[in-house]
Amino acid sequence: MQRLNDLKNFSEGLPTQEKKTPLLFVGHGSPMNAIEENEFNKKWEALGNEIEKPTAILCISAHWETNGTFVTAMEIPRTIHDFYGFPNELFNVEYPAPGNVSLALETKQTINKTEVMLDNEWGLDHGTWSVLKHFYPNADVPVVQLSIDHNKPAKWHYELAKEISCLRNKGVLIMGSGNIVHNLSLVDWHNPNNGYDWAINISEKFKSLIEENNHEELINYSNLGKEAQLAIPTPEHFLPLLYVLALKGKDETINFFNDSIVMGSLSMTSLLIS
Repeated sequence: MQRLNDLKNFSEGLPTQEKKTPLLFVGHGSPMNAIEENEFNKKWEALGNEIEKPTAILCISAHWETNGTFVTAMEIPRTIHDFYGFPNELFNVEYPAPGNVSLALETKQTINKTEVMLDNEWGLDHGTWSVLKHFYPNADVPVVQLSIDHNKPAKWHYELAKEISCLRNKGVLIMGSGNIVHNLSLVDWHNPNNGYDWAINISEKFKSLIEENNHEELINYSNLGKEAQLAIPTPEHFLPLLYVLALKGKDETINFFNDSIVMGSLSMTSLLIS
């Protein structure tokens, strides 16, 4: 009964707005971006000050793959340190943003493509908090995560994303967090500021398709040849981009930022849609 009341309160408390909340896809890169000072997180900080503060954030992170679809539904999500081999300073970071049970319920109700299950165990993984720590350093915006069902193909995720479009009219910032080019097996730690030729080429191809609104070719990325297969050896870092593109309105504009490739095979390329 309480959760039904939460849903009722959320729906009534956030009336439909004429203007849609922007969309974000963020290339999150290394977890060290949470604590280092660099050009990427400086831009995250700047954007946090530039865009209107949302009522809540719904994040699709590459680092929450599940069997089925889940949405975090706890009042206080834990900060998950889902990595190893990094300095203790990084493991000591906490991002105490509140959850939003009402938004979780709204998301569950809105999606008809599959059953969305409420999760009380996960929290905020580094694909989410390492970015939001710079966007909203006071952790004063509620955050909910939507998981990626690893059993489903890219087109299924794209279609599911369209069902949550209504949340943009309620002040919810929908953010995908991943990397357009992400091949850790080929990372060159001695080349921090440049990309392999193939990574540069496919990144430019992806950006062209994004600008052309050619989502079909992006959904079927494996048909784009060897370079695309190198860029996306597994889909979890690419799928959050498709969630964001699926929600783009016809007349909305795309602004790329942090458009760089680092360590040979990792793209930080990000985009704001508004």
